[in-house]
Amino acid sequence: MGDKRNRLFLVLCAFFVTNALLAEFIGVKVFSLERSLGLQAAEWQLFGANALSFNLTTGVLVWPFVFIATDIINEYFGRRGVQKISWIAVACIAYGFFFAALATYVPPAPFWREQYATGTQALDINYAYKLLFRQGMGIIVGSLVAFLVGQLVDVWVFHRIRRITGHRYIGLRATGSTLVSQLIDSFLVLYIAFYLFAPAEYQWSWRQILSVATLNYLYKFVIAILLTPLIYLSHRLINRYLGKSLAEATIAEAARTSSAN
Repeated sequence: MGDKRNRLFLVLCAFFVTNALLAEFIGVKVFSLERSLGLQAAEWQLFGANALSFNLTTGVLVWPFVFIATDIINEYFGRRGVQKISWIAVACIAYGFFFAALATYVPPAPFWREQYATGTQALDINYAYKLLFRQGMGIIVGSLVAFLVGQLVDVWVFHRIRRITGHRYIGLRATGSTLVSQLIDSFLVLYIAFYLFAPAEYQWSWRQILSVATLNYLYKFVIAILLTPLIYLSHRLINRYLGKSLAEATIAEAARTSSAN
């Protein structure tokens, strides 16, 4: 019985860390949601900022699955399980950032650089490599702090809702906790990256932070609602894997230990 729970925790942790790392490293690209859907740019006006559209980092394609994994770990392994894997993820992301930045300082082989310097798509491949992997300190700190705070808030809200609903309505506590934590994450990461740590000439105004964060959160809000059925599907598959008695015992233990903390 313990082996099944250990294997489940290992798989969930691997999924969680992989998606968290992936979101951080692919997030340097900004894409247009409207163009991806074949629509015209929204060009909304929010908080005095004009012509705002859904221009999002590609990390948002993956982050919803991080929070789904958080809620599943929360359900079966409680507060301690989420806290443990969150710190592991932060350590792995910091480790990845360090070596990605270090790799940009290694001198490139001349042939590697030259083979991309000719032709119709000529570019300085080493310069492009640096742009992709050498992120600013403000962005790194902002994303890590926002991630950790978001995780802690997610856990707290999840178990607050659980106290009210008991073991029913997993979709309510999972999606509800995600919506609250993502609200904080959306504003905190922009505040740290583009206001607190940004050089004066690149510092965003409060209007920019509020408007961009609001659009980012609106996207995350919709995605969180749409992905709610995945919570129920994951819950059903895990219960089938563990078996009814072991699944119920695991969930009860997670609830008990989380309430005690």
